[in-house]
Amino acid sequence: MDVRSENSGGQVVRWAKIQGQVIQRTRLHVWFIRVCSSIVVWTCLVQILAVGELWQPKLLTSFSNRMNDPGRLSIQVEKTISSLPPLPPSRNYTSNGFLRVSCNGGLNQMRAAICDMVTVACLLNLTLVVPELDKTSFWADPSDFEDIFDVGHFINSLRNEIRIVKRLPKRFNRKYGFQPLIMPPVSWSSKKYYLEQILPLFSKHKVIRFNRTDTRLANNGIPLDLQRLRCRVNFQALKFTPRIEALGDKLVHILREKGPFVALHLRYEMDMLAFSGCTHGCTHEEAEELKHMRYAFPWWREKEIVSEERRSQGLCPLTPEEVALVLRAMDFDKNTQIYIASGEIYGGQKRLATLRTTFPQIVKKETLLDPEELKQFQNHSSQMAALDFIVSVASNIFVPSYDGNMAKLVEGHRRYLGFKETIRLDRKRVVELIDLHHNGTLSWTEFSGAIKMAHERRRGQPDDRRIINEKPKEEDYFYANPQECLCNATSCGNDI
Repeated sequence: MDVRSENSGGQVVRWAKIQGQVIQRTRLHVWFIRVCSSIVVWTCLVQILAVGELWQPKLLTSFSNRMNDPGRLSIQVEKTISSLPPLPPSRNYTSNGFLRVSCNGGLNQMRAAICDMVTVACLLNLTLVVPELDKTSFWADPSDFEDIFDVGHFINSLRNEIRIVKRLPKRFNRKYGFQPLIMPPVSWSSKKYYLEQILPLFSKHKVIRFNRTDTRLANNGIPLDLQRLRCRVNFQALKFTPRIEALGDKLVHILREKGPFVALHLRYEMDMLAFSGCTHGCTHEEAEELKHMRYAFPWWREKEIVSEERRSQGLCPLTPEEVALVLRAMDFDKNTQIYIASGEIYGGQKRLATLRTTFPQIVKKETLLDPEELKQFQNHSSQMAALDFIVSVASNIFVPSYDGNMAKLVEGHRRYLGFKETIRLDRKRVVELIDLHHNGTLSWTEFSGAIKMAHERRRGQPDDRRIINEKPKEEDYFYANPQECLCNATSCGNDI
């Protein structure tokens, strides 16, 4: 054999092996680059989404809304263009600390508190942690903020005025030994109180937690820009979650298909009757049950209450029977569609018998929706109340039987939407007239005329908020009539 040929063949084999190894290494190199590139891309995407949770650019928010609810996009854009004012210039400030707030009470009490706390945080240049909701009150609702409100919209819509974060930085975590200052601010406080009494505390305590937040900001005497911020939070930033909005809109659609409807906030529920001590129309056994319940809750301070005295002062919610009489006196037709916005009525169907006989077209969310649709909201009273809130705001006429937090906030929303009719019943005058009619002093015609006259100026028209110096509990509530955010005529040309 030719040695040169053998050597040449060996070289070819070795060259082929080397070339194969090079190709294999090149493929591995390309594969490695692709894997690393993918990791880098995904890491960047995660970082963008993380930052988006905090800042939520308009583009991402708009795209998300479009995907979640395409049917309402054009309507929302039209409303936004026509009603929302331009955002104020972005605020550049150094945060003075972190404010945590634990809201107390029911849905609407907490809603007003959130508006106030955003305003306080803005005033003091604080970073607000997304508010904690009450889980220990009578309703024992385990819902968190994001279960009721659209947290992304909340943070994004206020981004030019205040920084809001979902949680405290880790360095302020208790497991690292950090102890925040926990305190309740003084009720009905002014701007001066927060600047002089609260702000200096942040130089020592970088984090303060307000463990009570209801009515901690005065109704009046607050600068115009802060009053309007309260409105922006209430009417624009606090938006319910998509699933609550969708089911609430479905309820409104079902009702409107049948024609105009009245939303009756019938606050004749066990907790209200026990708290207020109002037992008019109850049996002796029911009155005792309510009394025992009042004593069972230590934070309900007033225990011994004379029901009839309280009723004569107009401090009791009207009974279903009294409401039926008043609505009939106001010439509501028996075919009027009435949506009862409330929880379980104390006494059940027997207490609704007179009202249902007078107005057969009575409905509730439980009768309009399939049980499966409401199943997700069961044992979540605040989420159920949110559905009633949506329907009440959208109704043709809103009638509350008691001026509690829901009645006040719904009234304020309806004023903001163009002074939609809200009949604020003068309970003191109503029970006086009812008693006169029942004892034969007033005929039906006289009774009906007196009821109508008593409520001529109590239908949600533009009106000045009543101010009572040194008695904030007795003056008109800011959120029932936020006049600084409304126009002076019934047709609003300029919003907040």
